[in-house]
Order: sequence, then C-alpha cells, then structure tokens
Amino acid sequence: MADVYLHGHHPSVLASHGARTAADSAAYLLPHLHDGLQVLDVGCGPGTITLDLAAAVGPSGVVVGVENVDGPLEQARSHAAARGDERTRFERADVMALPYAAGSFDVVHAHQVLQHLTDPVGALREMTRVTRPGGIVAVRDVDYASMAWHPASQEMTRWLELYHRLARLNHAEPDAGRHLVAWAHAAGLSRLTPSASLWTYATPEQCAWWGGTWARRTLESTFATQALERGLVTADELAEISAAWQDWSRHPDAWFAMTHAEVVAHV
Repeated sequence: MADVYLHGHHPSVLASHGARTAADSAAYLLPHLHDGLQVLDVGCGPGTITLDLAAAVGPSGVVVGVENVDGPLEQARSHAAARGDERTRFERADVMALPYAAGSFDVVHAHQVLQHLTDPVGALREMTRVTRPGGIVAVRDVDYASMAWHPASQEMTRWLELYHRLARLNHAEPDAGRHLVAWAHAAGLSRLTPSASLWTYATPEQCAWWGGTWARRTLESTFATQALERGLVTADELAEISAAWQDWSRHPDAWFAMTHAEVVAHV
C-alpha cells in the first residue's frame, strides 16, 4: 500500500515546517555530529533542519536531503542559496528504496517521517542499509496522543480525533513516538539511546504562530481534503475547528505541548 502524507505540501504546511531548526527538532542528534561526517536527511522538507546539520558537520562534511516529491526540494534549494550553502544537495528519493550504496553515510536522520509510513520498520532497515558500520541512524517522531492544551474546546478535541482517524485510515501511526524503540528493535537495531523532548507553545507570540498555522492547515492542507473526501467532516465543521484554533491562539492563558520520542541507533 502506498504511503499517504497526511499533511501534504500546501504553503501553510511548508511555512510551518520551514520554521524548524536543528536546535528545536534535532538537539538529541547534534552532540553526535562533527566536522567531516557524511549525513543523509530523509524527509528533509524545506531543508531548514538539513542546512543546520550541514553547518554542524563543517566545510569538509557532506549532507544530502531527500524528499519523494519535488515541491519541498525547490524550497530547500532556495533556503540553501539564501544561506550561501553550495555544498548541501537536495535530491528526490524514496526512503523505502534509497538510491545509495550500502554504507554510504555516517549518519542517517529522519524527523517526523516514520509516523506517515505504512512500513516504518522497513524504512528503518533501508536507512540502516545505507549507514556505514559504526555510524548512527537517528529518528524523532511526535506522539499525537500526548498533545495537551489549555483552554480546552470541543472543536480542538475534534481536530485531534479527526487526525488520528485519518492517519489510521492511511495505515499510518500518529502516535509513532511510543513505538520508536519497538520499531528499531524489529528492524534489527539493538544499540539504542532513546530520549524524549517537548515542543511547547506558551508565549503570546508562540501561540499566535502555532494556532494561526493550524487554523490555515485545517482549511487548506491535505488534512482538510482527505477529511472531506472521506466524509468524516463537513466544510462547516472544519471552519468551526479553524475558528477554535484562532480563538485559542489569542487566549491570554493559551498553552500547548507535545511529546517527541527520539532514538539514536548505533549500527
């Protein structure tokens, strides 16, 4: 069964993903990086994390970011040009059949990828194949069931229920974080360093950004398209959910947090 990317690549999604950095999304990996490493970033999106990883491995390092569609790669190349990075490559590739020889990279990284796949264990095996002996495979995924926010609203609770249902109709696992260790073991990896970290939105600026992002994505992204096509929600209901996100984003007591699991696997 083909993998379906529930978020899609609408500008509202790419804008959200383009705000990510290695500091807020791959801090668990940074201590393992040093000058000269060859790194593969799977599911690189608009490339902001990838380019931070490139900075961490210095001028003698090599970083390749891959996506299975062209749209995000165009943005990634634009971000690289804006930074003056002429070394980092962005290429089209499928994580289930990476076009690289065995042992090509010192580090293979994937952020928020496994949760969207029908075969996350197979993806980990393929990531391991292209990692040299002594290298590492590093993955980080959110656990949607861990999401908590205040103030509560029926509409935002409905949003999370819809997300879970759509992901599972796509034969994917939205609560991927709690499965990372098990998936790594199933892929044949045994030398694991697991950890967890939070994304938290609590200042007025953070809440305005996060709530505004999801207000748009609720109406405009692939999430909305799939929910409507599957008959799980009406356009009016999506509008109510979007408005609830906006209301939450402006509330003086707004707070939102989610847990991410992380695994560094030594090959």
